[in-house]
Amino acid sequence: MDPSEPTVSAIVVAYGAEPCLEPGVAALLAESGVQIEVVLVDNGCTDGAVERLEGHPSVVVVRPRTNLGFAGGCNAGAAVATGEVLALVNPDAIIEPGALAALTEGALRPGVGITTASVRLADRPELLNSAGNEIHFGGVSWSGHFEERAADHLEEREVLAASGAAMAIRRTLWNDLGGFDEAFFAYYEDADLSLRCWLRGLRVVFVPTAVVHHRYEFSRNTEKFFLLERNRSVMVWSCYSRRMLLLTAPVLLLLELATFAMSLSQGWSRHKVDAWRWLWRNRRRVHARRVEVQRSRQVADRQLAPLFATHLDPGNLPPPSWTRPFDTAMAAYWAVARRFL
Repeated sequence: MDPSEPTVSAIVVAYGAEPCLEPGVAALLAESGVQIEVVLVDNGCTDGAVERLEGHPSVVVVRPRTNLGFAGGCNAGAAVATGEVLALVNPDAIIEPGALAALTEGALRPGVGITTASVRLADRPELLNSAGNEIHFGGVSWSGHFEERAADHLEEREVLAASGAAMAIRRTLWNDLGGFDEAFFAYYEDADLSLRCWLRGLRVVFVPTAVVHHRYEFSRNTEKFFLLERNRSVMVWSCYSRRMLLLTAPVLLLLELATFAMSLSQGWSRHKVDAWRWLWRNRRRVHARRVEVQRSRQVADRQLAPLFATHLDPGNLPPPSWTRPFDTAMAAYWAVARRFL
């Protein structure tokens, strides 16, 4: 082990049956160019994989008393991590050699806050799961360049959001940002953290040489839509400036109506209403979070506007065809409205 190599804590949150966990941790431990520890958070792993990995000298196991979700699990892992860089890696993801070192090198550069990997579909590794995530100016986020050819995305570039499947951040910055908001539980925590990073004047960078194979599957249980809708609203209300909120208000209202109509047609309207109820009951908490985020921001929205997606084009969850006219109208509106940021 070279003491001059950067120290990295790879945080892996395990829940349920995790068939990729052991080979994934083995790949992390075999990484060269960094001094590695794996912080394994047992959120309720049921197949014995955590127990089989426990006892390895470079593996630290954290056992919360309850399932903290992805957000809380990562926070619990970060709380005991010793590395100067934190790498968040999904339990169903396996890194290629050099991926962690590439993410770490990028995260330690001046002016960079977060690095995100070239996340490939495990069953079709020539195709992308994410090359950095997109955020629409209306707040909807999705896996960027889903199912596009990885060979077409070999240039390092700035992206608006990192993918929580494989990303890296300096531990000091993580602490300064407060990590993930544990109330999110799951979904949008990576987009929210990325926006807050940008607002501090630090970039989020896609690193194409950091290749990670992800056993990706978009679950469609209706409970997930409650989290997606609630967390999207919390992120927008927290991270958008007053001017940005005013300019996007017509679009935000249109999206609320459209998603409610979609929820009615797809059978998850109760969860959409539950998201509204949660936001109303927790309005003081959400407002206090907004005040905190806006107080610390150093970048104006007009500087971030070019990074927002103009069209709703989530390849992993294509919207119904009847939404296309709305998307066209929203894009036309944004082309004018962004000039006033």
